[in-house]
Amino acid sequence: MEVQAALLCDSAQDYNGKLCLLGSFDTIVTPGLPAVHPHCAIALRIVCRAEDEGDHKLQLSLIDEDGKNILPKIEPNVEVKLPENVFFFSRNLIFNLQQIKFERSGQYSIDITIDGVMMARIPLQVMMSNREA
Repeated sequence: MEVQAALLCDSAQDYNGKLCLLGSFDTIVTPGLPAVHPHCAIALRIVCRAEDEGDHKLQLSLIDEDGKNILPKIEPNVEVKLPENVFFFSRNLIFNLQQIKFERSGQYSIDITIDGVMMARIPLQVMMSNREA
């Protein structure tokens, strides 16, 4: 399996096999901490080939600077079976996240693993705004 795209965005949708994205981002600016981000989506486009057929475990983690996952457990099973007469096929996976709480500013990463192998890492930073009074 190959992760062709891995993005953090405001929203995503699979439209007849096309991955449609709105507002890809890598920075959250907040006036105060803790900060709660109301809604976002992790959008993945995975390419599968004949050698990938079978069951696989995907895992998503949002890792803080201490190496701690701040998301609840997200570990869906992904079954791969190629349709007949194709060389490969693509699958779009979208994970909607609500009310993510960031206790502090700093660097984070969204880690995507399949069968325990790191396939993609999406960088994210949370920063305090420099608003003057």
